[in-house]
Amino acid sequence: MHITSNSENTIAAIGESELIRSIRKWLGPVAPPAPAGMGDDCAVLPPSVQLQLITTDSLSYQVHFDDSVSAENAGAKLIKRNLSDIAAMGGQPQHAVLALLCGPDISTDWLELFFTGIRSTCLEYKIQIVGGDISALPAGQFSAVLTLFGTTESARLRNTAQSGDWLYVSGTLGGSIIQKHWSFTPRMQEGRWLAQRHECSAMMDLTDGLAKDLNALIPEDCQAALDLPQIPLSADALIRAAQTGRSAMEHAFCDGEDYELLFTIRAEDPGIFEAAWAQRFPELKLSRIGRLRPATKNGSYVNAQTGEAIPWIQGYEHLTKP
Repeated sequence: MHITSNSENTIAAIGESELIRSIRKWLGPVAPPAPAGMGDDCAVLPPSVQLQLITTDSLSYQVHFDDSVSAENAGAKLIKRNLSDIAAMGGQPQHAVLALLCGPDISTDWLELFFTGIRSTCLEYKIQIVGGDISALPAGQFSAVLTLFGTTESARLRNTAQSGDWLYVSGTLGGSIIQKHWSFTPRMQEGRWLAQRHECSAMMDLTDGLAKDLNALIPEDCQAALDLPQIPLSADALIRAAQTGRSAMEHAFCDGEDYELLFTIRAEDPGIFEAAWAQRFPELKLSRIGRLRPATKNGSYVNAQTGEAIPWIQGYEHLTKP
């Protein structure tokens, strides 16, 4: 189903008030009434005794998805992109507000399926949509912005790693454009488990590619010595390599939208941690990809075996020409 329509089934045909009524119906049990949800100037929510987490992410047509992605999967991706941020802090999601920016020709049939994906994902992860906003865009354009609130007892940050810490990544990397960019599973349980482990010194999720995101974990005056044979290449990275002529390793470093956890472990014997992971998450691959060490003149990322600089340092960059 296409996102726009030439028929009367458009948001312009029904108007803003009817669209809001439809959204409430489409969201069903994940949209509570006022004052805890939609219906007033603000939602009124109870205070939390835990640390509060707030994140926001957008989803734009022809940027984060296209017509090859179903409306339901596009709606689910909007929620899961935010969930991945909460997971990387070791948190639990709770409430969200949603802003829609729509061209007048957006199909109401497509939009209903988009909200079906939002509703099913919110039900799965126990999220309530408590409010939001609707605004207009030129014809053919669509964006949605979700702000998600969560809580955690112990947040894991990006900037708390030290020289000597081991570098790990969950799952496999690269080739997300084929399918994973919308079909991924946020690492919620893994993130909460890691936040409770004393060995875990820093954590983040991989959204713009290992080449870009890893730099956020590296302390000043340090570099990442990477064990390239241990970088977990996905099957889709190999497919993309055959399509583009670039190496699968480059795709693993640079593609982005892997939505895996990248984290550091402070341990004399990392094997003890790895055994605990294997017992807790036997079906999810864990890879020790390197170690932080004092910086040399060869840059932030070096080959652990040769000491040479690694050439892939550019992940996905917003606001730049392709």
